[in-house]
Amino acid sequence: MNNHLTLNELEVFLQIAETRSFRQAAERMHVSQPALSRTLQSAEWKLSARLFDRNTRRVELSSAGQELLPIATRVLSEFRGSLSDLSEFIAGRRGRVAVASLPSAAAALLPSAIALFGKTHPQVMIDLQPFPAEKVQDLVRDGHVDLALSIRPADERELSYEPLIRDEFVLICPADHALAASRSAGWAEFARHPYITSGTVTSVRHIADRVLKDSGMAITPRYESSNLAVLGAMVTAGLGISAIPRLALRLIDSTHLAVVPLRKPAVHRELGLLSRRSRSLPAAATRFMDVLRAQAKTLPGTRRQ
Repeated sequence: MNNHLTLNELEVFLQIAETRSFRQAAERMHVSQPALSRTLQSAEWKLSARLFDRNTRRVELSSAGQELLPIATRVLSEFRGSLSDLSEFIAGRRGRVAVASLPSAAAALLPSAIALFGKTHPQVMIDLQPFPAEKVQDLVRDGHVDLALSIRPADERELSYEPLIRDEFVLICPADHALAASRSAGWAEFARHPYITSGTVTSVRHIADRVLKDSGMAITPRYESSNLAVLGAMVTAGLGISAIPRLALRLIDSTHLAVVPLRKPAVHRELGLLSRRSRSLPAAATRFMDVLRAQAKTLPGTRRQ
């Protein structure tokens, strides 16, 4: 037999204790007075104690009722507070949103988006995790993050992808390089000058390799770095030239670099929002995605999908 008091029984007890009237308590709870009395009797039966001393004119707390009053007040207060927190979570005003992203997009787009989102959702914590594309997709697929900003996945059966921006590739070279004053450059320049490429695990490398192969150019890189900041430093030191997406400029010190748009062909890296098809996103995550869509329109040198 269950002798635990229900929340309804505690509420009835509190309403009678506050009003000292069965009639007023029943009116507050929008129930009949006999129904209120039966609920109180059920509570007293479970406790094997009277909670009120009552006669035709007065209702007073018994000694057992006086002991129960602070307990019932605390339990109901905590329950209501928890329900309030749940309501805030459901409405998207409270909680945690885990976001994975390519490092370049994490630096170029997400900080401003998080700042803007925080103005209207101060109780939502954003957990930002920058990783290469393959790792980003694994985090979404395994449910470790709610959403991600990355390239289109090869397999979209488990992952939903929404194109967001097109990030153009540019050539970077030292500021005193022969190409520095060019209005644009072709990919053939990487066959004429020492070529520094990004690491094989990066989406940048995969795209650049495909463009060079499709253009019929078999180019062996002189140097390689998986870290874009280091790659930028190598270019600055005069070790060669490189091709990177414009957003990746946020990750390097371009003080002594020249940035030249790449043409013949013009190449863009498409970035979009990733989420898992079988997972319902919390409201805060969908609100944050709306902010990301708006912020993507403000990025210079990119085109909105």
